[in-house]
Amino acid sequence: MKKLACEILDLLGEGLGLKDPRYFSKLTTNADSDCLLRINHYPPSCNIHKLDHDDQCNIKSLVSTKASNGGNLMAGGRIGFGEHSDPQILSLLRANDVEGLQVFVPDHEGKEMWVQVPSDPSAIFVNVGDVLQALTNGRLISIRHRVIATACRPRLSTIYFASPPLHARISALPETITASSPRRYRSFTWAEYKTTMYSLRLSHSRLELFKIDDDDSDNASEGKA
Repeated sequence: MKKLACEILDLLGEGLGLKDPRYFSKLTTNADSDCLLRINHYPPSCNIHKLDHDDQCNIKSLVSTKASNGGNLMAGGRIGFGEHSDPQILSLLRANDVEGLQVFVPDHEGKEMWVQVPSDPSAIFVNVGDVLQALTNGRLISIRHRVIATACRPRLSTIYFASPPLHARISALPETITASSPRRYRSFTWAEYKTTMYSLRLSHSRLELFKIDDDDSDNASEGKA
């Protein structure tokens, strides 16, 4: 997983035109990196696993239909893991063939909505983390997601979180800062960000706390001039 994460990060660095395309991956391969592997187990929805086979299939069909029609994806289920964004640099997720993962993205009209991610035990799902959003000055977005337990069977997922060392200073890279796109976030260490994260609710948009005000951006620009 570490090797795959590094390959993806190097490709992103190359695509962003960084002077050192391996800048991101070097943060995760540092001897002091804070990378971790986590396994999540989501039991079947309490109201579903007690039903007989035919009723279970009917509920699964109803949930799938609602999802395809933009309906309530909470129908018949419960929250397995609440709404959040991943704080690290990158996360790689692999799960069994049980659905549940949902992402919060804009639809064709620009309105944000929850979208069900089809289950695929042969695929690895890649999420940009808050730190990578800060490093790229918002060029890459840390998407909000959640897990809803609606299935007849338990969901099992394994996630690898590629993280920097605690002492690493996170700041937008020069290649991502332009006159039309000034620095959006103040500099911080990964340790500082983790401390802030653990002091807030899971659903909190924590990166917003590190956002630079427009006045601060103007002052910084004037100072450079």
